[in-house]
Amino acid sequence: MRALGTVWRRHEFALVLLLALTFVVMSRLSPDFLTARNLLTMPRFFVEPGLIALAMALVIITGGIDLSVGSIMALSAVVLGIMWGRLGMPIGLAVAAALLTGAVAGLLNGIIITRLGVPPLMVTLATMASYRGVAVGLSRAQPVSDFPPGFLAIGNSYLRVSPSVEIPAQLFIFVALAVVAGVLLWRTVLGRHLYAIGHNAVAAQYAGIDVEQVKLGVYAASGLVSALAAVIAVSRVATAKADAGLGMELLVITGCVLGGIDIFGGRGTILGAVLGVLIINAVGNGLQLADVGTEMRMVVTGILLIVAVILGQLGRRGRSGEAAE
Repeated sequence: MRALGTVWRRHEFALVLLLALTFVVMSRLSPDFLTARNLLTMPRFFVEPGLIALAMALVIITGGIDLSVGSIMALSAVVLGIMWGRLGMPIGLAVAAALLTGAVAGLLNGIIITRLGVPPLMVTLATMASYRGVAVGLSRAQPVSDFPPGFLAIGNSYLRVSPSVEIPAQLFIFVALAVVAGVLLWRTVLGRHLYAIGHNAVAAQYAGIDVEQVKLGVYAASGLVSALAAVIAVSRVATAKADAGLGMELLVITGCVLGGIDIFGGRGTILGAVLGVLIINAVGNGLQLADVGTEMRMVVTGILLIVAVILGQLGRRGRSGEAAE
């Protein structure tokens, strides 16, 4: 365990260096990248994928995957809009309905995976399409806006630290949940169970771990956190619509794998996942400032995912070789 921790710390140190290199390269592409205004704006767009990455890290560590997170965001956003805009429910109840929708959608993924034995890739690929389709149908392709100022403050208010420094309020939500996820993974029995399941689910079952219940909880948490990201996104843009979260799954999975989460399960840290998403977010922001089109930004993200998987495979073989010796 000590040697494994050393490997992870080494990887995270490399990620910090890569993040610094990313900032240098992006500043060369656009002189606006390192401006105070841009650096203080970036966290607003990082929080949503960052939140989902926390839950995605737990899912992948158990040996699973969740491709439906972006569609759950869309469905939760639409439910929020319908409850507030069409049905006239209080905003608090509308938010609760959106969060419940996300948790139920994630739980449904988990039930199909654990009870029916369908691989997570196939299940969440199917629900990625299904949840998005339901969101489009419920919304009738019509966005909902005119949310109350108190709700909009979640995604648009700042904490003024100094006359020139303001921290987005939603960043504190992310930091709190990141600390909770990190402590859960490294300092609790449940965290050890997650790693054990990712290493060998059958052996974990024989060791007395309730693998099905743990996986159900992880997928439900993924849906719940995706819904929370949807609430923050709706608050930030002041609009609930069915195209929320498009491409979110690619961005988040790329960040997690780049951050050292083993795509086959059993290895990874929350800090690594956060650093990975930070790098992806910085790359996307820099390319956008350099007037690089959305399509090319998606190509770059895809290339980063391939590179991250290859590096993960090489690292996995290296660890296997060391163990054999």
